[in-house]
Amino acid sequence: MVAYIAFADRVSAWFGKSFGWLILLMTLCTAYEVVARYVFNAPTPWAFDVSYICYGALFMMGGAWALSQNGHVRGDFAYRSWPPRRQAAVDLVLYLTFFFPGVLALVFVGWKYAARSWGYGEVSVNSPAGVPIYQLKMVMVAAGTLLAIQGLAQIFRCILCLRTGRWMTAEAEVKETEDLLIEAARKTAGDAK
Repeated sequence: MVAYIAFADRVSAWFGKSFGWLILLMTLCTAYEVVARYVFNAPTPWAFDVSYICYGALFMMGGAWALSQNGHVRGDFAYRSWPPRRQAAVDLVLYLTFFFPGVLALVFVGWKYAARSWGYGEVSVNSPAGVPIYQLKMVMVAAGTLLAIQGLAQIFRCILCLRTGRWMTAEAEVKETEDLLIEAARKTAGDAK
């Protein structure tokens, strides 16, 4: 189980970081559109489509990474005060009853939707450029598959927590600025002694 959890975390992190670069592409396209529109009075017909394709792909493909990092929003006003075993038991039930049916529906229905879109080469109706969007429909299937892989790792985390009473957390990918400042202050204070 531990090896699978590490594997799923690595896969989720790789896809999350890779698709994170779409922010740069989206920024460059938007900057180009702003300059073209307001400096040269020549707006592009494709900028809106590219921005929502990039944002949609980024949002969906980053979901598994957010799940591995415990980054999804949760109403945990009561949950956080529970002992780890109770948290794991509730999480396990919720993953099995809500998460997996939803994710599997995303994969199977998304596959039908994407296959139909690929079949007729769907293009965007939002602009006259006719930007192809059928490839974006496959992102639903890929995101659902990644969420299923990471969801199984989360179930394994729940099982391990039920056994040991401690959560196995993913390796932290990103640290908050305030945590880095606190660490630096402690190190400086320790060096001053």
